[in-house]
Amino acid sequence: MAYDEKLADRTRELIAITHSNVEEKKMFGGLCFMVNDKMCIGVEKDRLMVRLDPAVYDEVLEKEGCIAMDFTGKIMKGYVFVNKHGLSTKKQLEYWVKLALAYNKIAKSSKKKK
Repeated sequence: MAYDEKLADRTRELIAITHSNVEEKKMFGGLCFMVNDKMCIGVEKDRLMVRLDPAVYDEVLEKEGCIAMDFTGKIMKGYVFVNKHGLSTKKQLEYWVKLALAYNKIAKSSKKKK
């Protein structure tokens, strides 16, 4: 299993409550949820990848289960991983999904490749 399908299902259900323009893409060995054509949140192995406002980055790093995203060996400010210890309850997962969706409204879209 490349990613936790139950976590993906839980995440999908929360996003669907408020958003309909959602595309799922398999990438980085996991599943990424593209909301309004922008990378928003993903599931990689048994953890969540969250794109969030860089202004709250340092604050959220103190939350349980949250670590800096260093997928390529380089810290990517504005992206974090949240491990299963920070996602065990619905309330915990909702926090991260809402944080990602809030930033998605103002996040810049990636440039489309021609």
